Amino acid sequence: MINAKATVYGAEARKESRGAHAREDFKDRIDELDYAKPLDGQKPKPMEEHWRKHTLSWVDPETGKTTLTYRPVIDGTLAEKECATVPPAIRSY
Repeated sequence: MINAKATVYGAEARKESRGAHAREDFKDRIDELDYAKPLDGQKPKPMEEHWRKHTLSWVDPETGKTTLTYRPVIDGTLAEKECATVPPAIRSY
């Protein structure tokens, strides 16, 4: 139940749709950059203004209080020479 509570709180806090995390009330994804345009010259939005981040959650087993924090997504690979980084892209069908 603690895991379920953490998952539900994290999902409810996300005000966008991304992959399997789709919400009918927030149909579009919100990224730090506009990946539909060239990335050169774009300034990333602060983490508070976008949802391309990891959600971390803690549930206090005594009180049931759920706390959410976030950390950035790591885009680079460990060995760029062996495996180049692939930038995100908007899916279009």
